Formats: sequence, structure tokens, C-alpha cells
Amino acid sequence: MNMFKTLALAGVLATMTSPLLAQDMSMGFFVTSVGVGDGANLGGIEGGDAHCQKLATAAGSKKSTWRAYLSTQVTEGRGISARDRIGKGPWYNAKGVLIARNLDELHLNNSTITKSTALDENGNPVKGRGDKPNEHDILTGSRDDGTAFFPWEKGDHTCSNWTSNDEKGSAMVGHHDRHGGGNTSWTAAHQSRGCHQKGLESSGGAGLLYCFAAD
Repeated sequence: MNMFKTLALAGVLATMTSPLLAQDMSMGFFVTSVGVGDGANLGGIEGGDAHCQKLATAAGSKKSTWRAYLSTQVTEGRGISARDRIGKGPWYNAKGVLIARNLDELHLNNSTITKSTALDENGNPVKGRGDKPNEHDILTGSRDDGTAFFPWEKGDHTCSNWTSNDEKGSAMVGHHDRHGGGNTSWTAAHQSRGCHQKGLESSGGAGLLYCFAAD
């Protein structure tokens, strides 16, 4: 092969591989290392977003729009669905591990979110079943597919749309480690025991959130 053919081949290979080299694999998903600290009272869904943004920025993220994976609930119509708030993907954790390429991969038969991949914003593992304390309950207020609950699905699934820290009410939580109670859903494992901090802790949580980069 002469020099000109060699250079041409190198140019083709460079063109083919450059999109892969340019792909952004920076953190676009994490579990919060701490909760807001007031049970499920996050200051509304916007407060959850602000908490994600604050932790992501402190961890060095350059992404501009972070959203908490939270749904809302209304008495008429349909609330806001968590899956509609988080962008289209792909999302990587703090170690550069691919979590999902798109919304369908994130929700349909997802097997990538586990204790070893659902890391916090600093790349550290989050306590799960077998750890002390167990903190695998992650607030979502969502159904298994990431959508908001319908009005006819009775009960409080969002702790009054993330404004309550009362003993009454509850929120749907997922298990980031995919263990416990026979339900391995990362979005909708069970209801919390109240909305206050002690209630969240008593069922295996700490008021932690999933955070996704929407940009």
C-alpha cells in the first residue's frame, strides 16, 4: 500500500471514530449522597431539582440542567411524570458507566441500575440492604414506568407533592440496589411509612433522590 492510500485510510478511520471519541460520557445520573433533611418536604418538585443541581455543581459537573426523578399527583387529570422531566439520554454515572441510552432503555426491563452502578455524585456507593443503616429507599412518587399516578389510584404517593414532612401521607419509593420485599423496581418498590424523616428511615431510606442531567 502506497503512502497516499495509507493516508486516505487513516483519514477514513479518523472520521469514523471521531464521533465516539467526542461522545460526552460525563456524569448524567447519580443518587444524592444526602437528603434535604426535612423528610419528604423538598420544597416542592423545584426544591428537589435545586438539591440535585447543588450537589452536582459541588461535585464539579458542568451540566446546566439537573432534575430530580420525581412525579407529582393531582386530583383531576394527570400530574407531572418523572420520565418526562429528565431529558432523552444517554446517561452515565460518575465513573463513566452507561446507565441507559434513552428513556425506553431506562424503564423497560432495566438491569443497569444496581447498587454497584447507582452511585452518588462523588462516585461513592450508596448504602443498601445489608448495610447499616439501609438507605435503599429512593423517593420517586412514580409508577414503575416513571409516570405519575392517576387520580383514581387512591392514596398519597408524593407526600403532598413534596411539601409534607408529616407522619401521615406517604410517597412511592424505589430501591436503587434492586433488593427487598420481593420488589426489585428502582422506581416503584413500595410506599414510605409517612413523610417525616423518621418514617423514611424506618422503612429503609434517608430521603435520597435520583438525579438526571436533562441537557
